Amino acid sequence: MDLILWRHAEAEDPREDLDDLERELTARGEKQAKRMAAWLNERLPRDTRILVSPSRRTRQTANALDRIYTVSPAVAPGASGAELIQATGWPDAGTVLVVGHQPILGQLAAWLMTGNVLDWSVKKGGVWWLRGRRRDGVLQVVIESVINPDR
Repeated sequence: MDLILWRHAEAEDPREDLDDLERELTARGEKQAKRMAAWLNERLPRDTRILVSPSRRTRQTANALDRIYTVSPAVAPGASGAELIQATGWPDAGTVLVVGHQPILGQLAAWLMTGNVLDWSVKKGGVWWLRGRRRDGVLQVVIESVINPDR
């Protein structure tokens, strides 16, 4: 299984008068999303399943792909790693792209790579592409790519 973790692109700063789920991408964030979407679209299989947080900034990020996606509460801020990993179908679900938030994306990457929940950081707009494979009956996780939108 390929599991691609894509953190939403740069968004406006939190404000007391604005619900966190309603924050939008900045102009820079829109450019980041388009740049990463172009990179992803060159590499993603057509049948990739895409799960997106219900927040506006993640939906705007995912919209840059111009593909059908599912809004999932398992990707929302505050969701648990167990909810997210179950929603992806890891490790046997083909290719799944998750467009979400910190800290859960970094924690999920750390857990898959090390077996420990650690606070790894995924840069805004960044993508971590992980591949699960079986060798001699043992599940291994390989980092296929880590890319940031400003490089």
